[in-house]
Amino acid sequence: MTTPTVTTRRQFGTAMLLTALVGGCGFRLRGSQSFAFSRIAVLPSPGGPVVQDLRAALAESVTVLGTDTSAAASPLRLEILSEQREKTVVGVNTSGQVREFQLRLRVVFKIDGSGGRDLVAPETIVQLRDISYSESFALAKETEEAQLYRDMQTDVVQQILRRLASLKPPQ
Repeated sequence: MTTPTVTTRRQFGTAMLLTALVGGCGFRLRGSQSFAFSRIAVLPSPGGPVVQDLRAALAESVTVLGTDTSAAASPLRLEILSEQREKTVVGVNTSGQVREFQLRLRVVFKIDGSGGRDLVAPETIVQLRDISYSESFALAKETEEAQLYRDMQTDVVQQILRRLASLKPPQ
């Protein structure tokens, strides 16, 4: 039979070993991102929800320019070319009633450097989520759908931010 002190020491030792293993493999928590630029124009202005979230996320680290006149003065332009929300039926029951939808958020963007040269050609990011549906809980499902779109939007913004963070400083 082990005493509480021995058990506590074993747990502590196990925790230290796991910490060393995780740290040794290169794992680290995602911190704030650093960018190789200090100013960026985010277009169109004012733009949709993704553009507004991007502006808010970037404003913590860099100066965000929004109007077309100040965009020319920026060394970098991020342009959201399209932002589409789609909802398609993927499942019905035997009587033909909808039981499941698939939600899609499709965002096309490009990044231009100074002089209008393409740093990132137009790219598409697509997020998909499945949602069940019941007529009995229509209002709750509508709220769930809005939350899923919001989560997809956040994921898209994070992907674009990672793409921006991977850009090399201008030469």
